[in-house]
Amino acid sequence: MRGGARRAAREAYDYLSPRLGAPPLSSNGHERAAEGANEADGPLSAACGRAVYTRRVLTRPFGPTGVKVSVIGQGTWHMGEDRRLKKDEIAALRLGIELGQTHIDTAEMYADGHAEEIVAEAVGGQRDRVFIATKVLPSNASYKGTLAACERSLKRLRTDHIDLYLVHWWSGRHPIEETMRAMVELCASGKTRFAGVSNFDVEQMQAAQATLGKVPLACNQVLYHLRDRDIEKDVVPYCKRERIAVVGYTPLARGGFMRGAVADVAKRLGKTPRQVALNFLTRRPSLFAIPKATRPEHVRENAGALDFTLSPRDLSAIDAEHRR
Repeated sequence: MRGGARRAAREAYDYLSPRLGAPPLSSNGHERAAEGANEADGPLSAACGRAVYTRRVLTRPFGPTGVKVSVIGQGTWHMGEDRRLKKDEIAALRLGIELGQTHIDTAEMYADGHAEEIVAEAVGGQRDRVFIATKVLPSNASYKGTLAACERSLKRLRTDHIDLYLVHWWSGRHPIEETMRAMVELCASGKTRFAGVSNFDVEQMQAAQATLGKVPLACNQVLYHLRDRDIEKDVVPYCKRERIAVVGYTPLARGGFMRGAVADVAKRLGKTPRQVALNFLTRRPSLFAIPKATRPEHVRENAGALDFTLSPRDLSAIDAEHRR
């Protein structure tokens, strides 16, 4: 990593690691957070058979935008960090697009912008098929800084517009009014279609909404997996009332789905535990998920997470086992 990337990664890690249950960073700053849990080592669970997937991933309206977005998208955290993996990362994203996972999430922070460059190569020649979300670092989120960061992201993404532009997390370093004022200007100029936030609580979302004025808050991207469902207490109900999309990142972090109720349901339905976990985590109309995958078998597996329906009994069993 270059110096800027290392500082940004550490800043993000300091913010996220307590919530992900990750260990402290090593002195070289290169240890990865829980995103790696999205791609467990080894083959798919033999007990659940081969992953089943569809070529038409389910879409649903994305919050107040009215735009239909794939419920299971693709995350890119840690992509672009190792040049040796570049071809595999691009191929994985392209396969996901082919299978209908056209919602791709990235950020200026990821690999110091190199993840955005990976996305650019993956979507080349098919930009109109893809819904791209990227994020501004809080350290850059002044009024002028947000505008400048968006321009840099547009250049790296090789596009004239971003579909969804988010502030990565609340920090208080710059007034939220400045950040959202820049978001309004970016929407007005067409450089981004929609504005959103990430890792915001209800009070913080309300502050953002108050400044956005007539521009609706499109989404809140938050940590959401079976072992961390805290957002169901207040964030999800608030977003439902306000018609704000909820996008869950690291949905397969910290496991919790290879045994117990999830594994039992998967075995009975002939699915994989990962598919059942993703299905459960997107069971409500406002919910979306962006798992990262760089192995073709995991891309296909994720794409097939919604071609079946969990029964009320299945949902109750999973909910009871993973209730917090």
